[in-house]
Amino acid sequence: MDFKELDPVLHSQLRLAVMSVLMNDKEAEFTALKEKTNATAGNLSVQINRLKEAGYIDVTKQFRDNYPQTVCKITTAGERAFQQYVKSIESYLHTGKRR
Repeated sequence: MDFKELDPVLHSQLRLAVMSVLMNDKEAEFTALKEKTNATAGNLSVQINRLKEAGYIDVTKQFRDNYPQTVCKITTAGERAFQQYVKSIESYLHTGKRR
């Protein structure tokens, strides 16, 4: 059997959750990601930075009505990495099944 290597950046529950939201919505504000993932602000911030460092998301910090706003947007590289991660997981799920 051929098990595909899992991307260590995406093989984290919170980072995977963030990427799942962004695969669907393409971009999301920090507060929306916090609500959808049930993460603490500190942990979410750390995981967003990891995704940004990997080139999977772009992060824009701006002001809206005098309040800071952080917007995360998935990159093309992030979309490809997520799709590859899903294929890798599928290789584990289909192992041992007869075709």
